[in-house]
Amino acid sequence: MMALLAGILAQLLHAALVVAAAPLLLGLARWLKARMLGRAGPPPWQPVLTLLKLVRKRPVLAEGSSAVTRAAPSVAVVALFAAAMLVPSFARGMALAPLSDLVLIGALLALARAAQVLAGMDAGTAFGGLGAAREASFAALAEPAFLVSVLVIAMLAGGTNLEAASAALQEGSAGLRVSLGLVLVALVVVALAENARLPVDNPATHLELTMVHAATILEASGRYLALWEAAAALRLLVWMSLLLALFAPFGAAGSVPAWPVAAALWAGKLAVLALALSAFENAIARMRVFRVPEFLGVALLLALVGAVLLFMSGVLA
Repeated sequence: MMALLAGILAQLLHAALVVAAAPLLLGLARWLKARMLGRAGPPPWQPVLTLLKLVRKRPVLAEGSSAVTRAAPSVAVVALFAAAMLVPSFARGMALAPLSDLVLIGALLALARAAQVLAGMDAGTAFGGLGAAREASFAALAEPAFLVSVLVIAMLAGGTNLEAASAALQEGSAGLRVSLGLVLVALVVVALAENARLPVDNPATHLELTMVHAATILEASGRYLALWEAAAALRLLVWMSLLLALFAPFGAAGSVPAWPVAAALWAGKLAVLALALSAFENAIARMRVFRVPEFLGVALLLALVGAVLLFMSGVLA
């Protein structure tokens, strides 16, 4: 009974941390990137202020838009928040841990992406359709790379439950394997594409001919734009937490007294990833749109090689 109550309390605290950390993480990445370029940059809490400002504004809808435009941002936020609830942060044994399946998390991420694609097409504009087509074409390679990576992790951990896989990798039962390193690189590439980060997309520009993510929400305004901004922040948090849970699983607390230290350690690891992301984006240029499928194809190839190497090592053993 006490374990159940602790799991429910941990899940509620995790939800509160997700709501607070998502916009702050996005703002921290932007601030660090600006500081590395010698600019002052907006403060890390600027996304929170932007969301509050947009919520108070009245939305303006495109003339030919339908109910899809109104429902899509809510669907995306709910799907991404549900995915964030399934990715462990500071504690183990949360109430939703049995449902924390990597395939389910991938499905929720795909649902949010589908909602964004439909919203871009529903506006009926040329740029919306262009961005939706690019998002769908990139997803055609990103999703297989993610699923093959999940296959490798399931072969190593004995299942697709994220918390069980994180615990298995933390205990070191899988050992140091080349397959795990290949999967790490593949997931990082997919995460960059999913979050519209460099070199796939530039979140700081709205140049029409190169837009991908921004083109699908170009017609959004007011509270609908606020929901899309919240979805972008949640997506970044989900991917960073997922990478930490799989490849840096240390520090998760197993008892209530260790929760504060574990939460601080989780926040510190997120800050380190935000620093690494900012440094990477400042050191690389955006690639041409037509090269993005090749970039994602490399991620798929690396995941496939990792799966083959792991399978062959099991057969030869």
